[in-house]
Amino acid sequence: SSYFASQACSVSLIRDYGMKSLRSCSVMNVFQDAVCTLNTLQTNASALEQVKRERGHPQLQLQAMRGFLQRAGLKVEELDRLNIIHVTGTKGKGSTCAFTEQILRNYGFRTGFYSSPHLVQVRERIRINGQPIGKELFTKYFWQVYRRLEETKEAHGGSMPAYFRFLTILAFNVFLQEKVDLAVIEVGIGGAYDCTNIIRRPWVCGISSLGIDHTSILGDTIEKIAWQKGGIFKLGVPAFTVKQPVGPMKVLQERAEEIGCSLSVCPDLEEYESEGSLRLGLAGHHQRRNASLALQLSHTWLQRHFLTVEFSGVSPAPVFQPSPAMIKGLAETEWPGRNQTLKHGPVTYFLDGAHTTRSMLACVRWFNEVTPQHERNAGGSVVRVLLFNATGERDCAAMLKLLSCHFDFAVFCPNITEAIATCNADQQNFNVSVENMLTRCLDNQQSWRVLNGQEEKPEAELLIGGGLPLVAERHSDTLVFPCILSALQWISQGRDSVLSNPNKCIIPLKPSINAKAAPLREAVSIHVLITGSLHLVGGALKHLDPALNS
Repeated sequence: SSYFASQACSVSLIRDYGMKSLRSCSVMNVFQDAVCTLNTLQTNASALEQVKRERGHPQLQLQAMRGFLQRAGLKVEELDRLNIIHVTGTKGKGSTCAFTEQILRNYGFRTGFYSSPHLVQVRERIRINGQPIGKELFTKYFWQVYRRLEETKEAHGGSMPAYFRFLTILAFNVFLQEKVDLAVIEVGIGGAYDCTNIIRRPWVCGISSLGIDHTSILGDTIEKIAWQKGGIFKLGVPAFTVKQPVGPMKVLQERAEEIGCSLSVCPDLEEYESEGSLRLGLAGHHQRRNASLALQLSHTWLQRHFLTVEFSGVSPAPVFQPSPAMIKGLAETEWPGRNQTLKHGPVTYFLDGAHTTRSMLACVRWFNEVTPQHERNAGGSVVRVLLFNATGERDCAAMLKLLSCHFDFAVFCPNITEAIATCNADQQNFNVSVENMLTRCLDNQQSWRVLNGQEEKPEAELLIGGGLPLVAERHSDTLVFPCILSALQWISQGRDSVLSNPNKCIIPLKPSINAKAAPLREAVSIHVLITGSLHLVGGALKHLDPALNS
C-alpha cells in the first residue's frame, strides 16, 4: 500500500505474513515444529479458562501444576534430587541467577539454569553448563513431555498446561534426565503461587530487590508483593535477601518466621573486598547487590553440599573471603540484554531490558555512566536515539519521564522482530493483537511529546483512510515503526554492516521520512539506547548479534 511505502506496513500485512510464517514452520524442521506447537499453548482455550478460574483461588495454580507434572511422568519428590537454588525478586533475579550459576560452574559442577523470558530463542530458558540446550535436545524432550500430556488430556477435561507451565515442566524433565548436579531456578511471577513453587526442598532461596510490578496478580503495594515473593521460603531452608525498604523487609521477616526458615540480609559488596575490588562481568552499579546475593547463595549451597550446617534466626549474612572460583565467576558472568553494549562501527547500541520504574532508574544511571567515555572517543558529533517499547500493565509514562532528556530522536515500535519474516516462531506472541501493540506505541509517542512540551497536530492527521493510526508524523524527533528491524534500519541509516546484510528485507520509506534522518547520516557516531522491554531487547539482539540465532 502507499502507506506501507511511506513508513510502515499495514496491520493486515503484518498479520497475514505472520500467520503464513507460522504455518510454514512445520515443514522447515522438527525443531521449529516443536516451537510452533509450543506456541499453541499461548492461546489454548482450555488453558485460558483454567487461568481465569484460578485467578480468584491462586492456591489452585500449584495444585494444577502438580497435576500436569504427574501427567508428564514426573513426581514432585523427584525434584528434590535437583539440589535447587530458588530465586525471586522484582529486579535483578535473572542477573543474580546468572552470577550464581557461573560461580558454581567454576567449581566444576554440572549446572542447570531455568530463566525467563528468552531474548532470541526459547531454548535460552533452559541451560546446561551455561549454554542453551541444543535444538536436538530441545526437540527430543519437548515431544517426550508434550505427547505424555496430549495422551492424558481427554481424561482431564482436555486441559493442557499454558506456555510457561509447560516450559517449567520441560526444564525439570531436562535437568533430571541430563543429571545436573544442581539447578538454579528463577521464579516467573511472584513466588507463592508461581508454578516453580512446587519445589518442596530447595537448598537455598534468594530474593533480589523488590519493587512494583505485575500489580494485577501480586497486589498494588510493595508489602503485598513482598508477601508473594516470600512464598518461596521453605521450612528449615536458609534464605537471603538484599537490603529492602522497611515495609517489605518487615513482611519478609514475618513470612520467614511464619514458614520457619532463617532469613539473612546480604552485606554490601564492598565488605567482601578486603583484598581489592571485585570485578563484575555485568555492567551497572545495581549489579553489586545482585553479586552479593549470588555470593551468599553459592557459598551456602557449597556449605550444604560439603557439610551439615544448621541455620536459624534472622541476621546479617556473614562476610567471607570469596574463593578464586567465586571471584572468577563474578568476573566472567554474561547475561545478554542487561546493561549490554554492542559497538558496530559508528553505531553503538546500549541494551537493557528495564521494564519497571526502579529498573529504569538503574538503566539511566548505567547509561549516563558509560556514554561519556564513548562520546569522548567518538571524536566528533554524536546523535543519541532512544528505541523504546513496553508491554502489559507497565507505567510507560513514568519510565519515559525518567528517559526524557538528551535524546535527539525517540523511536517507538512493537515487539515484532520483522514485518515480513521467514519463520520466527521463537518470538511469536499470540496473547496481544498487532493492533494493540501498535496503539501502545502511539500512546508512548504521545506521552513522550507531552513530557517534552511539544505541540500536538490535529488527531485527524494520524488517520489513514479511517484505519489504525500506525505512524504519527507529529514532530521530527519522534517516529513509530511497525517492527524492530524497520526501526533499527532507519536509525542506523546503512552505517551498521550487520544490519546491511542483503538477506534482510529493507522497508521502503518516503523521501520526507528519510530527510528526517539527515542528522543520523551526518553524525560521527550514533548512540542508541534500547530499553523498556526484554522482548524488545531480544528482538533487537536477533538482528544485531546473529550468533544468538545459531
